[in-house]
Amino acid sequence: MPTLAIALNGCSLFAPIPTQRGLLFEQNDLANIQPGSSTQADVQQILGTPTTRATFDDNTWIYISEVTEPVVMGFPRIDQQRVIALSFAPSGTLQTMKLLTGKDAREVAMVSQTTPSPGSKASILQQLLGNVGRYNPASGLGGLGGLGSMGNNGYGHGGSGNSLP
Repeated sequence: MPTLAIALNGCSLFAPIPTQRGLLFEQNDLANIQPGSSTQADVQQILGTPTTRATFDDNTWIYISEVTEPVVMGFPRIDQQRVIALSFAPSGTLQTMKLLTGKDAREVAMVSQTTPSPGSKASILQQLLGNVGRYNPASGLGGLGGLGSMGNNGYGHGGSGNSLP
């Protein structure tokens, strides 16, 4: 029986370690923040700098806290997440405080289109063998009789290939 207890206890050595990300805040921290009376300075003193601000509104501060656990061959699993959105009046006084949950989340659809990029459509083999024979070590000597750069500025292929005009 003691051997079984030791063996099971040893399994905990390989258990994933939860990781705290973002701001760690407690419920009593939120109790000290009152809409209508707290200012941006008060909030920053209690909670610190916001995790982010709204994209088009500097008066909306967002604090994010989450505990994640690593997953083998995958993205970390979120065990606990707290998001608090604070909206301030232009004068700097806190107007609203909202605790967001998973019910407030929205699914974002991924777009399957691709962005074109300049360059050639060379295969892997063409890319690997494309520069073989193009390098000329004497091209960088510039102006030494017949060993000059021949107008290609020391680059073995004279600028041809995947360069932009």
